[in-house]
Amino acid sequence: MASPGREGEHPSVTLFRQYLRIRTVQPEPDYGAAVAFLEERARQLGLGCQKVEVSLGLRGERQWAWLLRSALNFPPGPPQVAPGRVVTVLTWPGTNPKLSSLLLNSHTDVVPVSKEYWSHDPFEAFKDAEGYIYARGAQDMKCVGIQYLEAVRRLKAEGHRFPRTIHMTFVPDEEIGGHQGMELFVQRPEFKALRAGFALDEGLANPTDAFTVFYSERSPWWVRVTSTGKPGHGSRFIEDTAAEKLHKVVGSVLAFREKEKQRLQANPHLKLGAVTSVNLTKLEGGMAYNVVPATMSASFDFRVAPDVDLQAFEEQLRGWCQAAGQGVTFEFVQKWTEPRVTSTDDSDPWWAAFSGVCKDMSLTLEQEIFPAATDSRYLRAVGVPALGFSPMNRTPVLLHDHDERLHEAVFLRGIDIYTRLLPALASVPALPSDS
Repeated sequence: MASPGREGEHPSVTLFRQYLRIRTVQPEPDYGAAVAFLEERARQLGLGCQKVEVSLGLRGERQWAWLLRSALNFPPGPPQVAPGRVVTVLTWPGTNPKLSSLLLNSHTDVVPVSKEYWSHDPFEAFKDAEGYIYARGAQDMKCVGIQYLEAVRRLKAEGHRFPRTIHMTFVPDEEIGGHQGMELFVQRPEFKALRAGFALDEGLANPTDAFTVFYSERSPWWVRVTSTGKPGHGSRFIEDTAAEKLHKVVGSVLAFREKEKQRLQANPHLKLGAVTSVNLTKLEGGMAYNVVPATMSASFDFRVAPDVDLQAFEEQLRGWCQAAGQGVTFEFVQKWTEPRVTSTDDSDPWWAAFSGVCKDMSLTLEQEIFPAATDSRYLRAVGVPALGFSPMNRTPVLLHDHDERLHEAVFLRGIDIYTRLLPALASVPALPSDS
């Protein structure tokens, strides 16, 4: 068994493990410790540091109630601010302030853990004898935040300056939708003042030799279908019950699910993000075994592919409910309607810079649509092209899983990659959009 000590360890790995030990775990993340950690990094690197309070700091049930109101599109009223939900922005000024900036985004929060299923304490950042670092956030996505910082450290130490300003944003609450993080931040004047021209954000590990880059993502639609019908005693054959009608809707949705699943499996060139997935996640209704309920509901998690006509898809949902009978309705708990695609055409200067570095480093890229949701959707929605990229190849995808881990050699290689990417992206010549 390896010791969690630092003897003979690369200082970038030591810093990574220090960051992993900060318990920014939902639903009670210690954001204060993360901000203090980042402030110290800014001081050591000679970077500007701005703290932007983006929302009311809530806790526990009050926080989840706020998120539900946001998801249901209830008017939030004037923006409220308080300690607890802070975007930390570290800035390395460029030599030409007229150019738009390069934005390097990462989120500081991590998802909860079931500690009993882990081989090591998920907040110890234990490193085993083979060099694997076990911790919540090892892949998602504290590795990337430290890789940004260490690439900047290396470039500054070598005396480099680049035309475009580089901003590193460390945002809260991505793991619960970003509603008190990036979603609010992109609407604030402090974000607009960054003049972001292009962004990098999180991706996923790739178990092969290749690296995955994400240029778009699917739209999350959380849909609750409610069915009303005739109630009565559980011993009778009652007609037009809520359950019968709900069963029809569930059948229609699951038939659609099977069709999309078969389409994915039949085409080896398709990836998960290119099709629309759906899962039945909740069934609710009833009060007793012998009472036929008047109301039942089913909740679905749809992830809609970016090439789908959203208006037509919503009409399809409405059609399934109408076909089931009277008294069947649906509502959205979450509905993203602004899918955007970042250009990966060789004529695009940003993509040319990114892919050119990867080619020079002999990195094989696999272009995909992100199957879930990240803060990139908020950036793209306000006109900032973004790529999702976490340089972790030969690594199993373990985000949100037990024993989430990353090998220190893969982590260090990621710093090398960013050390090449940042100069290229921060030196993209002036574009029409910069004026």
